[in-house]
Amino acid sequence: MKNIQLLFSFLIVLLSLESCAQKQSSNKQIAQNASGSVEKTDEEWKKELTEEQYYVLRQKGTEAPYTGKLLMNKEKGVYKCAACGNELFTDDMKFDSHCGWPSFDKEIKGGKIKTVTDNSHGMQRTEIMCAKCGGHLGHLFDDGPTETGQRYCVNSVSLDFVSEKELATEKKNQPKLDTLVVGGGCFWCVEAVYEMLEGVKSVESGYSGGTDKNTTYEDVCSGASGHAEVAQIVYDPSVTSLEEVLEVFFTVHDPTTLNRQGNDIGTQYRSVIFYKDLNQKQIATKIINDLNKANAYPSKIVTAVEPFNFFIRAEEYHQDYYAQNKQKGYCRLVIQPKIEKFEKVFANKKKKN
Repeated sequence: MKNIQLLFSFLIVLLSLESCAQKQSSNKQIAQNASGSVEKTDEEWKKELTEEQYYVLRQKGTEAPYTGKLLMNKEKGVYKCAACGNELFTDDMKFDSHCGWPSFDKEIKGGKIKTVTDNSHGMQRTEIMCAKCGGHLGHLFDDGPTETGQRYCVNSVSLDFVSEKELATEKKNQPKLDTLVVGGGCFWCVEAVYEMLEGVKSVESGYSGGTDKNTTYEDVCSGASGHAEVAQIVYDPSVTSLEEVLEVFFTVHDPTTLNRQGNDIGTQYRSVIFYKDLNQKQIATKIINDLNKANAYPSKIVTAVEPFNFFIRAEEYHQDYYAQNKQKGYCRLVIQPKIEKFEKVFANKKKKN
């Protein structure tokens, strides 16, 4: 029994020493759950969708032909997934196929739609599904009359239409956003914290600071690429100021350790702020100077303030990593304490949902 207890204790110690450099890029499940996907329970979908939408989008049903509200729609605009808002088609892709359902000859680029083989009803067809939420849209056929030769046959109930005028209004009403790129050790940690900050619209893990625009995670891990693991934060300055964004940055990581955060060691884990304009540079520099003058830390801050060059989005399995892997050792022992610190210090700035 003692040997078993010792072995268990040893495993716990190993978990506590796990570093960001031990990430496994072969984890297919993480890649499938990459940031941006929408996953909800069956009960949640039932609450959000109408009965007809649920039948088609979640149960792969089919609306009766010539009954859909968008069948004869000729307006200019964008067709979105009715379940998640993913933009799928534009008006210039639509044509009248006389089949009874809205038809399109292509989709908006960017992997908006995924296809699977459908062997139901005694025939083989190609089913089309929203790549973001997995909602059933319809089927894809190779009998289209345009140069693509394709016909995306889609249920009207699977779509929402936003007119060109409505799109213009949406764009006009969108808040003016700003972007900041920071490195504070493992990007999993930085990303997880900022995803909770009020006013933050998106956070992406990636690489910056080097010269190679085609770098990979393995290159960065070597420490020879010149890149740092960073988070690109898009936020609304009218909700959360740049000063507040940086206040979080200097609270949830140690800015006094050169090229190191805990057991993550190397230049890729350096503390750095990549400024995009003079305002960002001046504010970052002032905050650092004020913290040093106030002796806020036992040692001087070593955070570098450098001009931004470019950002490389990291591989998909790195995106939204903490949310997808909360039970893993690194998440529980390294990221979770940072999140708890954020929740304690910035309780009034935490997102409400």
